[in-house]
Amino acid sequence: MYYEDRKPKRGIFLIYLLMVVIIGLFLILILKIDGNTANINSNYDVNKLSSEIKKEDEKKDTTFIQKAVKGIVGISKIKQNDSSIFMENSEIKLGLGSGVIVTENGYILTNQHVVGEKYSTCYVTLENGEIFNGNVVWTDKNIDLAIVKISTTGLNYLQLADSDNINLADEVYAIGNPIGFEFQRTVTKGIISGINRTLKIENDKESSYMEDLIQTDATINEGNSGGALINTNGELIGINSVKITDAEGIGFAVPINLVKPIIEKLIADGKFEEAYLGIYGYDKNVIPYLNSNIDINSGIYIAKVLYDGPMLGAGLIEGDIITKIDGNSIEKMNDLKKYIYTKNPGDTVNLTIRRNGKDYTADVKLGRKI
Repeated sequence: MYYEDRKPKRGIFLIYLLMVVIIGLFLILILKIDGNTANINSNYDVNKLSSEIKKEDEKKDTTFIQKAVKGIVGISKIKQNDSSIFMENSEIKLGLGSGVIVTENGYILTNQHVVGEKYSTCYVTLENGEIFNGNVVWTDKNIDLAIVKISTTGLNYLQLADSDNINLADEVYAIGNPIGFEFQRTVTKGIISGINRTLKIENDKESSYMEDLIQTDATINEGNSGGALINTNGELIGINSVKITDAEGIGFAVPINLVKPIIEKLIADGKFEEAYLGIYGYDKNVIPYLNSNIDINSGIYIAKVLYDGPMLGAGLIEGDIITKIDGNSIEKMNDLKKYIYTKNPGDTVNLTIRRNGKDYTADVKLGRKI
């Protein structure tokens, strides 16, 4: 009987099997390491990509600012090329301030206290360093705004926003020339911290009131007056005007919608002839400063009728309240101003007047403001 010895073959088989298992484990280990490496590389690439995207977004976010600063000018009442930072009260002595180009052919919006009265002159410095003689073509001391014209075209100008469509905590940027021209086109960032603010301004023992102001915590230093308050689209929402020096982080701007009718007329006709009613009036936001006994919830309280104005012949008297003009309800003094800016001298408007609890109407032919 023949018996085959199978022990050697079984041993070889076990050796082969062991080698296969070892090789398999080795391959699994290698693949696992490669997988972890791939994950690390993948995470690194994602983070790197995210960083690059973030940087690209940040770069895009500043584009509107880079464009807006080209429309900001320096304004001086005295031609000044030397340093002014070390001059005490340089913004007053040199008449330094800022302005905003609002048309390509040289109309510039600024503060009245920066450039002075209508028909006065100033010096305007553009972003490229060019200096032009500026002529003041319109001012309104009560709202501290003025428009200057320089003789040139093709200017970078700011688009106008809808300042009625702003909200608390909206992000804003203030641009201007604080202290002097050494820091021209300085940009500060903040939020809208208040709307429809009314301020009592004391100047040379005289009191005036500024209404519907935009309050912001964006830093507004001396010399920033007349500069721009813009939104995140680079659009002009207001002109920086007042800074309360007794409190940090409180600045104010005049909303752009108030003077849009004037700018539109300048663009269309190349001139603006201002119509006026001939009254001193106050709304419910100012009345508490004057007389707390006057009860007014809406409309304009007539405090004085000018003796040589168009209202005198219309039969209106002190104490009357204007509630509507041409059928449009009037809540604030600036509502009335803005509507009159759309009219021309000689136009007739219909006023609804409340007197002793009764409503009356009166037609008034607008006069020409000199």
